[in-house]
Amino acid sequence: MASAAEQMARNMNFSAFQKSTDLQKRIWFTLGALIVYRLGTYIPLPGIDPVALEEIFRQNASGLLGMFDMFTGGALSRMTIFALNIMPYISASIIMQLMTAISPSLEQMKKEGESGRKKINQYTRYLTVLITIMQAYGISVGLESMSNGSAVMEGGWFFRFTTVVTLTGGTMFLMWLGEQITQRGVGNGISLIIFAGIVANLPSALAGTLELGRTGALSTIFIIGLLILVIGVIFLIVFVERAQRRIIVQYPKRQRGNRMTGGESSHLPLKLNTAGVIPPIFAGSILGLPVTILGFSAAGSGPEWVTTLTALMGRGQPAYLIIYVALIVFFAFFYTAVVFNPHDTAENLKKYGGFVPGIRPGKNTANYLDKVLSRLTVLGAAYLAAICLLPEILMSQYAVPFYFGGTSLLIVVTVTLDTVAQVQSHMMAHQYEGLIKKAKLRGRR
Repeated sequence: MASAAEQMARNMNFSAFQKSTDLQKRIWFTLGALIVYRLGTYIPLPGIDPVALEEIFRQNASGLLGMFDMFTGGALSRMTIFALNIMPYISASIIMQLMTAISPSLEQMKKEGESGRKKINQYTRYLTVLITIMQAYGISVGLESMSNGSAVMEGGWFFRFTTVVTLTGGTMFLMWLGEQITQRGVGNGISLIIFAGIVANLPSALAGTLELGRTGALSTIFIIGLLILVIGVIFLIVFVERAQRRIIVQYPKRQRGNRMTGGESSHLPLKLNTAGVIPPIFAGSILGLPVTILGFSAAGSGPEWVTTLTALMGRGQPAYLIIYVALIVFFAFFYTAVVFNPHDTAENLKKYGGFVPGIRPGKNTANYLDKVLSRLTVLGAAYLAAICLLPEILMSQYAVPFYFGGTSLLIVVTVTLDTVAQVQSHMMAHQYEGLIKKAKLRGRR
């Protein structure tokens, strides 16, 4: 039998959305912020020759530069003020989470609640500035070396300084914009910025694929099969992201005065893919910096070892695939351990009298939850690795645009599901407020 919340979610319609003025304001704010982000991806850096830069990126589009450009929504290939996008902030978040797991002082700070979280966020911002400066300087030097400096109108320290300042300011603005979307809009701001970059380039990727079919580079049967594959991948992602293992939790009966309370059973939902879309984003962010610098160096007159290393890290190459899969698996387990602690969960169940049938409370429950979660994470990591390897096969073997790959679809579908869930929660909260107001009016009568 469906719960009251589930029944209310089913009964939501457009009229309920029209009545929720707060939700409408949040959606309009989110759309406005994303429009500002997209406008910024067309403002070029000063001192760049766009024609020479476009030619260089066309030659390297099949490599990892193309993947990194996909996450930035084309801002990297156009070398705009948002060329680094939000990736330095993601890299800083990865480092801070690793440090939190290693450093006892940071772990203690995390347990302090809201004040500790604010301190960690502040440290993350400082680290973001440092990483952005390093990446921006590497890009400025790489631009000067690309095709003997043809991409830069006038190189030198002034160009490097302006590039560092502009790219750092762009990344910090996007970090602030993402936080504003999270607080005043709908959905996770950082994820939505990456989502907007991918979706913005989907029409051009679709047009490019159809153009390959028109010229005969791809057969009509192959294009139809590709579309069926994309639909199948979307269904798989939705199924896995909603799949969960429900562990039954029983609460004992308690005597309170003349009444017997408790005795009901609930369930603890453990998602098959607890880490969500974070592992591919983290892995792409980790690979993005060195590959971008290597690609820029190889485009110029770099040493031979740089050219060799760039070739080994190219699209579909074994070295890249091994490193990418290893990073995805690592972050799947790492982020799952960050967001779900079996020992804390077992202690909370014990504190409130809950227990898993057949398992003793305390340490045995923690070990049981850890065992179940580890098995689920193995399946989740394998699913993520398979989904993210799909675009590499399509790109290297069939020259299919990267936007039809599993990684981009995973990000788009997951962010869409999370955003829709938040919209439903806002609408449900609005309906609950309406019911409470009606109950108060009836009580006064």
